[in-house]
Amino acid sequence: MNDARRNVLFLCTGNSARSVMAEGLLRSLGGDRFRSHSAGSFPTGRVNPGAFPVLRALGLDPADFRSKSWDEFAAPGAPPIDFIFTVCDNAAGEVCPVWPGHPVTAHWGVPDPAAVSGSEAEVAEAFGQAARRLRDRVEAFLALPPEDLEGPDAKAVLDRIGRRDPNRDMSP
Repeated sequence: MNDARRNVLFLCTGNSARSVMAEGLLRSLGGDRFRSHSAGSFPTGRVNPGAFPVLRALGLDPADFRSKSWDEFAAPGAPPIDFIFTVCDNAAGEVCPVWPGHPVTAHWGVPDPAAVSGSEAEVAEAFGQAARRLRDRVEAFLALPPEDLEGPDAKAVLDRIGRRDPNRDMSP
């Protein structure tokens, strides 16, 4: 059986919060079109508990997610990656592995909710804000017609999504 789903990899340095939430969002919203993954350049080895409410709200079990190295996706036998989105500024500036198949890449930077200190409510709000911004971008990605995901203009279209401000610009 041929699986026509496209593989998407969300990258962040620690792979504990933003990239995991983005993976969950695409897993929940992407239907049969995409298979989502996440990884980090220096994974923390655990998913930040602040991401758990976001994953649960999507109907996903946080136990199904783990913090892992991006090396897993550059190794022989890894799924061929079609799209790579960096969701933190650190990962966007790092030297990435050579990805087989030359996936389309874009930067969708989101402030790190795991870096917020304060009350439990303030930390939860930071995770909520990050999740809303990521959801906006994932939904814009899913709304694109298939032809916008191919060819020389695909990167520009995906980069534009990463520059969206969900409070002002809701167009892809």
